[in-house]
Amino acid sequence: MKVSVGVFLAAIFFVSCSEKKPVERMTDEQLKTYADELAHKFIITDGHVDLPYRLKEQGFTKDSIKVIQSTRRGEFDYERAVKGGLDAPFMSIYIPSTYQQQADFGKSLADSLIDMVAFIAQTLPDKFALAKTPADVEANTKAGKISFPMGMENGAPIGNDLGNVKYFYDRGIRYITLTHSKNNHICDSSGDTVKWNGLSPFGKTVVAEMNRVGIMVDISHVDDSTFYQVMKLTKAPCIASHSSCRYFAPSVRRDMTDDMIRKLGENKGVIQVNFYTAFIDSTLANYNKKKNLIVKKMLAKQTGKEKRGADELEKQYRKDHPAPPVSIEVVADHIDHIKQLIGIDHVAIGSDFDGVDGNLPTGLTDVSAYPNLIYTLLKRGYTEEDIEKICYKNVWRVWNKVEEVAKASN
Repeated sequence: MKVSVGVFLAAIFFVSCSEKKPVERMTDEQLKTYADELAHKFIITDGHVDLPYRLKEQGFTKDSIKVIQSTRRGEFDYERAVKGGLDAPFMSIYIPSTYQQQADFGKSLADSLIDMVAFIAQTLPDKFALAKTPADVEANTKAGKISFPMGMENGAPIGNDLGNVKYFYDRGIRYITLTHSKNNHICDSSGDTVKWNGLSPFGKTVVAEMNRVGIMVDISHVDDSTFYQVMKLTKAPCIASHSSCRYFAPSVRRDMTDDMIRKLGENKGVIQVNFYTAFIDSTLANYNKKKNLIVKKMLAKQTGKEKRGADELEKQYRKDHPAPPVSIEVVADHIDHIKQLIGIDHVAIGSDFDGVDGNLPTGLTDVSAYPNLIYTLLKRGYTEEDIEKICYKNVWRVWNKVEEVAKASN
């Protein structure tokens, strides 16, 4: 039996409408439920979670493995990650700038933190697994496990031996943030005065070697001059594993200007938006500057035996002068801005959880909160396809391309 074209088209329209969620007709509660569904439907990768160093600071031992499963400390544990739909947090192998002064440039610390991540996965194999490729993550997710890809924050442990780039690749490192808060022997930092005017001569060879080996070049924390030199030299797309827009926080050199964002778009890279309140809002950045100045003056004025330390004075200042709150909407503003500048294919998530002393927006206080961000984006008109790209597909595209470039060069 044949049907008329009109009836056929009407049937297609009915089916397509029934398959898609009519967001504009949802109640607020229905929209929140839908956001939670998407958080658990799509893989969620977060470009930067500082769990390893947080555990080191807390004196992590083999006997304290339970804190990974459930704890009130910090922003990450298994229970909250499952609740939030988090599948692939990049474990940050963070090397403080003080370690750059050591004989091994912090390599032993990097190895110990990598060992810690591997130990967690080995000890809790029903919950966690290491991941070196997007395919690994997908397989782990199907098996009901949270993946641990790794990125190294501060390339200092490469030392003066270019062979260490491949060494860390073999150990599971899949991106390297070239520096942190201070200049190192690779490049200039956004938090320091200019030394190299960008990349050092050795740093230029590091970028080339990362391309050759298959490690993503991370331009978070670098000076503007370093960024532009990387864009000229790299043969592969780059990431900003946990960065935000200077448009909203002009005083924060750590953030990316609109021109830098455009250049990263031309590079076909991806920006993973940071949640740290002082990076995403100038009001907080200015508050912190004032707080630090006042605490410094208070320290200098103290005399006698009743001296208080900087931490105690800062705590008192925060109590007497609470920091203004920052809303989850501000994070969505950064995502909007990047989308408007270079498109939806170049934005993702890089929270900095466990690395910002709890200074996070309302509604985004730990790894259980990703559905809140998805809900906020849905309210702004983001589609399922958009959400899927932000959650993982944009990062997967860059990660796979970096591996492809490496294979082609060898």
